[in-house]
Amino acid sequence: MKPWLAVAATVAALGIVPALLPAFYVTLFGYVGLASLVALGLVLLTGISGQTSFGQASFVGLAAYATTLLTKFAGAPPIAGLVVGLAVTGSVAWLLGLITARLSGHFLALVSVAWGISFFSLFGTIPLLRGFNGIGGIPPLTLGALSAANPRVNLAVIWAVVAAIMLLSANLLDSRIGRAIRTLNGARLMGESVGIDTARLSRAVFVIAALYAGLAGFLFAHFQRFISPTPFSLGASIDYLFMVIIGGAAFLWGAPVGAILVVVLRDQFNDWIPRLTGQPGDYEALVFSLVVILLLQRAPGGLMPLLLRLRPRKRPDVAAETASDATPALSIAPTGAPTGAPTGAPTAAAGAPGPELLAVESVTRHFGGLAANQDVSFAVRAGEIVALIGPNGAGKTTLFNVISGVLPPSAGRVRLFGTAGGHLAPRRIAALGLARTFQHVKLLGGRSVLENVALGAHASGRAGVLRCMLRLDRKEERRILADARAQATLVGLGDVLDRPAGDLPLGQQRVVEIARALCLRPRLLLLDEPAAGLRLQEKQRLALLLGQLRAEGMGVLLVEHDMDFVMQLADRVVVMDFGQKISEGLPAQVQADPLVREAYLGSVA
Repeated sequence: MKPWLAVAATVAALGIVPALLPAFYVTLFGYVGLASLVALGLVLLTGISGQTSFGQASFVGLAAYATTLLTKFAGAPPIAGLVVGLAVTGSVAWLLGLITARLSGHFLALVSVAWGISFFSLFGTIPLLRGFNGIGGIPPLTLGALSAANPRVNLAVIWAVVAAIMLLSANLLDSRIGRAIRTLNGARLMGESVGIDTARLSRAVFVIAALYAGLAGFLFAHFQRFISPTPFSLGASIDYLFMVIIGGAAFLWGAPVGAILVVVLRDQFNDWIPRLTGQPGDYEALVFSLVVILLLQRAPGGLMPLLLRLRPRKRPDVAAETASDATPALSIAPTGAPTGAPTGAPTAAAGAPGPELLAVESVTRHFGGLAANQDVSFAVRAGEIVALIGPNGAGKTTLFNVISGVLPPSAGRVRLFGTAGGHLAPRRIAALGLARTFQHVKLLGGRSVLENVALGAHASGRAGVLRCMLRLDRKEERRILADARAQATLVGLGDVLDRPAGDLPLGQQRVVEIARALCLRPRLLLLDEPAAGLRLQEKQRLALLLGQLRAEGMGVLLVEHDMDFVMQLADRVVVMDFGQKISEGLPAQVQADPLVREAYLGSVA
């Protein structure tokens, strides 16, 4: 649907539907809208960024009580209650985020349970808030002479806010910041390696979700015009999580879908179960729980994936499908250069190496009593390719992690571009001009190849959360995507840009990582087994790409087990065994070294 048609349909629905609904359903769908706002925050927080919170109802309560105190007892207009309510909610969330942003899994969940219970207790015990007796007579929403005392007007206002928040959230996810948010869910190390401050971003998402809940609390207070601690309990927070899980945690539309299902089901069960059983009791909670379990068994990803399957699919173009399924070859196409397959790989740099980019000086890395790296030293200069080889378990990947800031050295030091780099965070090292790939591929499997490559250009953007939400970042976004498209095309991924990266063969996924690394415009490139999974012709073309980067002055340090690939490409080879450097020199010298032969073939051989 075209955007203007969607806007027109929304405006028409907000004007017509509240007027047609019976009074009971006006109230019911008002609650659905309020729940949808909280659930939208949880989609960003839990579904997209992977942070589980059982305390969102407490943020609803903070804003509800803030606007109530200001409008009922101080006589301030509701707009002042909105500003103060969001300010209080955002400030508390920011302080909690300082504590919880680095937590994950059950630790974050347990902490959120603790603050949820704490706020609920405060709401019920502070005398000014009148305990569980609650506060009534809250003034309705007004704007000048306009008043939303009519529940039908309130319903239109609530769903207009839901529509606006959904639009802002969709804009955020369709941006540089949105791509970065997706790395928080299981790919933080990769995010840090491309310059994303994951701790700060986690806190930002946490505050956004709290503000969504605060907005719901403000509307709740003026919609119901009575508040008490009960709607802000831990049970209410669990209900919000149910909505997101049932609707589809990874989809914005999962929030209203889940909210409709949970709110309506609860209402119907509260009405019908006592009639069927003929006696009072909390049977509706048991039945509701059983229904939720059955839904999750049938649709573990929520209802949205099932609904999306019902959409009519376009008939695929056979020729295009065939072209996409074929594994594209790596190709280098600088201006005036041929694009045909090379018959061999370059064997030496075109010129003398330039200034030193990396110096590993007596680096040691211990894990308890195990020395993964022991007194390792070597250097990489601009315009040269250095290969780091050795048997499995020799400590190569550990050394990569020390160089890139994932692990600090236990002893020794790492100098990057003339400055100490061993104790900097990975994102700081990336900003200096170092990019890397990983031994085990780290991609956003469900996102397109283009989006994955564009992550590498994250640090080149400046648009913040608010600009992305308001879609004021489009010029910057076009530049980032154009750069990502160019780098992906350079390495031969031009035909698969729109395919999910997780659907590609392993070899192509490694190429996606290389394209992402090149988007950083690095001076030093660390490649961890880049040729694994590639066919012979693809390896030759990868060698041609690395040879071109070397000719342009980039330094390359690579770990690789394919000795033919290494010996034809590298200018120097460093050999490790049991965490120690046992040899370094030209490829021919290393091949002739008895220590290297013994490490690879054994002393008997």
